[in-house]
Amino acid sequence: MATSLAPTESGSMPSASGRASSGIPAGRWIWRCVSLLACLGLWQIAAQYKASLGFVTMANVPAPTDVAPAFWHLLHSPKLPMHLFSSITRVLVGFCAAAVVGIGFGLAIGRYRAFEDTLLPSLEVLRPIPAVAWIPLSILMFPSSEVSMMFITFVGALFPVLLNTIHGVEGVDPRLVATARSLGTRRLSLFSEVILPGAAPAIVTGLSIGMGTAWFCLITAEMIAGQYGIGYFTWESYTLQNYADIVVGMLLIGALGMGSSVLVKRLGLALMPWYRLSEVRR
Repeated sequence: MATSLAPTESGSMPSASGRASSGIPAGRWIWRCVSLLACLGLWQIAAQYKASLGFVTMANVPAPTDVAPAFWHLLHSPKLPMHLFSSITRVLVGFCAAAVVGIGFGLAIGRYRAFEDTLLPSLEVLRPIPAVAWIPLSILMFPSSEVSMMFITFVGALFPVLLNTIHGVEGVDPRLVATARSLGTRRLSLFSEVILPGAAPAIVTGLSIGMGTAWFCLITAEMIAGQYGIGYFTWESYTLQNYADIVVGMLLIGALGMGSSVLVKRLGLALMPWYRLSEVRR
């Protein structure tokens, strides 16, 4: 029933074969690699010649030729596994908790006005508060610094998941709900076979955004309260004036955040056989 009633991205009924997903052509991959190499080249030139525009200067920014040896040194450092393990563990715990709470509350708020009137006002007040503002309070709330940093990642990932889930539920075609009810679908089955599949694309988008936000918030927390982690390594490099290591930490954060967000999106699409992204851009 989920396959027949779940809406597509445009809100219309899907075709029998679904949307065909096509890979990226080789020409586009080549173009992307060329653009990345061009950015690295501009970075090298600007740092090597200490380019300055008045309001921004590259005089103290390390060049890629300085960052590469620092990255190689970090790969052989005995502290790297501990940094990675600490950061990944904190992100996964906070993200999983945010996924459970965000999806659960989002389904309830998006479907029932009583939950919307009860929960949404308080959540909307908390939503604009930046994660860094939660750090002092989280330290006071939780005796363990590890739990406080996991809480920061939870806060950062919660609201993208929550809002996308709410919008996904509200965007389900009412005709699908009416059709399911006319076929005798009960309330629990209505959620599992119509509402949840219909809102799934928006939920996956929220999870992907939330994963990236969790990394952003974790790094902020680790800079202040951590002893291990990529954020702590980046901030420690700044205090020790190891400028190349700062860029290494930043690039590692970006790679981990991008990779985990892509992984969440890919897993989400694999779990939605009734939904396929169509290639509409030129």
